[in-house]
Amino acid sequence: MNAPSTIDLARLSAMDLPRAARLLKGVRDATLSGRRPQLLPRPVIGDSWGRMMLGGVDPDHDCRSRPLSEEELAERRRASPLAEILPVLRDALVSVADAAQHIMVVSDADGRVLWREGSASVLRRADSFGFELGADWAESVVGTNGIGTPLVVRRPVQVFSAEHFVRTHHPWTCTGAPVTDPRDGRLLGVVDVSGPLRTVHPATLALVDSVAKLAEARLRDRHVTALDRLRAVAAPVLARLDGRALAVDVHGWTAAVTGMAPADRLTLPKAFGAGRTWLPSLGSCLVEPLPGGWLLRVDSPGDAPQPVAATRLVLDVSSPRRWTLSVLGGARDWTHDLSPRHAELLFLLCTYRTGRTASGLAEDMFGDPARTVTVRAELSRMRRYLGALLAHRPYRFHEDVDVDVVMPERPVDLLPHSTAPAVRAARRVPEP
Repeated sequence: MNAPSTIDLARLSAMDLPRAARLLKGVRDATLSGRRPQLLPRPVIGDSWGRMMLGGVDPDHDCRSRPLSEEELAERRRASPLAEILPVLRDALVSVADAAQHIMVVSDADGRVLWREGSASVLRRADSFGFELGADWAESVVGTNGIGTPLVVRRPVQVFSAEHFVRTHHPWTCTGAPVTDPRDGRLLGVVDVSGPLRTVHPATLALVDSVAKLAEARLRDRHVTALDRLRAVAAPVLARLDGRALAVDVHGWTAAVTGMAPADRLTLPKAFGAGRTWLPSLGSCLVEPLPGGWLLRVDSPGDAPQPVAATRLVLDVSSPRRWTLSVLGGARDWTHDLSPRHAELLFLLCTYRTGRTASGLAEDMFGDPARTVTVRAELSRMRRYLGALLAHRPYRFHEDVDVDVVMPERPVDLLPHSTAPAVRAARRVPEP
């Protein structure tokens, strides 16, 4: 028997809408009842449905937490970095959304709706779905949708009709793309275009993704401007110093250096401030505040950082959206947040304690053993903060270091953004 094929959204949108909606409803109903559907849901949708079924989300009733109060909404808007690029989003999307009978919605990283604009009639209809200001559209609360699901998988997602896990959302289509902070990779929120079922168009995904990337580019421009300001402040200070020193912003990006080779970014631990500290890449430093950053005076003029003495590594991947690595038992304990890619690679290295070649890791990550250049580049970046703790040929943790992994309670929640074959296998998600 031939295996069922996977739904193609472009072909689906070319059908008449009632037929397309019926087809998707059949796929959803079969999946939820444990039967094998004639067509498989798209992987991003099938994975989300799996999380929802294991998480106990009701597929037939819309349940949600209370909306934010006006005061809470105003405070989240003030705190959101997306506020400063809202004009970019409006210029790129609102007129298009209005003409196409859509609305533009912007959420924060928790899935709370902070702004929405567009067609007045669609806004009124959105109210009936609870798609209102301050509403919680996290995937774990309202099921598969164009805000919560992109926050989980960290990539653009279009959700059409019965691809929504909760039945009451089936008359709706939504397309969202995550926006990340270019300084540290932190999720800032989602920009989403939503509307009635009849307005679906496969090109919306590319449009929303492009606008999210444009927003990130504007944030990057602002970061460059901030680094220039820090450089102007730091340059006369560094000119008066002997030895090695550098100025970095609060995210570790280098503005200026003296007496040492420049690096784009310095990995800073989570707990960092003025005073004497120790960093894996530099050793002992004196840290002093600067407007918009820090001045670091390196104590030792050695050509390279000393090997890190440590007895224990703790990789915490228990959260679906934030992961940390702690190095314990050395001269200084330290912890810092991990990027999605580094969280994946470190998890794989913890899985293969005896070591893994670059081609093996490439196969684990991409299903392609030839993609070793990407793997080696990321491992080189990791060595900046792991030093001698990370050996190579093959890549592995030092044999004298104990390694612990803090896993999520449910395997399905392991690094849900990851499409790496080895991580997907570790989740043990049953095929729909």
